[in-house]
Amino acid sequence: MDLFSRSWAALRTAVAELPDEDFERPSGCAGWLVRDLACHLVIDAQDVLITLATPEDREPTRNAVTYWDLVEPPTGDDPLDALTVRLAAAYQEPRLLKFHLDDVGSAAGRAAVLADPAARVGTKDQVLTAGDYLSAYVMEWTLHHLDLIAHLPHVAGPPAEGLSRARAMLEELAGAAFPAEFSDADALLVGTGRRAPTAEERVALGELAGRLPLVLG
Repeated sequence: MDLFSRSWAALRTAVAELPDEDFERPSGCAGWLVRDLACHLVIDAQDVLITLATPEDREPTRNAVTYWDLVEPPTGDDPLDALTVRLAAAYQEPRLLKFHLDDVGSAAGRAAVLADPAARVGTKDQVLTAGDYLSAYVMEWTLHHLDLIAHLPHVAGPPAEGLSRARAMLEELAGAAFPAEFSDADALLVGTGRRAPTAEERVALGELAGRLPLVLG
């Protein structure tokens, strides 16, 4: 849960410190500008608040890793993705988007600190402990932090411990380890299809290369 807080705080700080012009730059999410990604983070923060306020009595059905499903690559037809772009444009001024992310995001961060890690919560018709749910979101924050800085080399990246934990979770989902020579960031970017492997990397990946990308849903 501490890693959730550190990863989330680092991502929110990075967005808060962006100059206005960076919101119009592309992000690492195909088809999304940085402003669209920031709007998605507002929705993510709302999801965290909703889930932590949705207690469950049933036994857990997922853990921090199995929370994630492997799905087909996006086609661009998802109505929620289109809605996110329209919502982001409606903010008009980056300062309004920053304010909303700080407001809702800070609340999500406080709720995470106050949550009982053993308490059971419900989301997506599944049951997890709050601790596992928040641990799963380390992947979300880390990947989206990489998306944020994809075309913004002057912006600080995600915490090293978040990168390491997200890589370990992705390897568990893949049922295989990425080559040791891959940095944690490269393992995540190549593994989730955020960039294509080089010819040299493809050779190093071996059989795993044929199973990529691992698209999380």
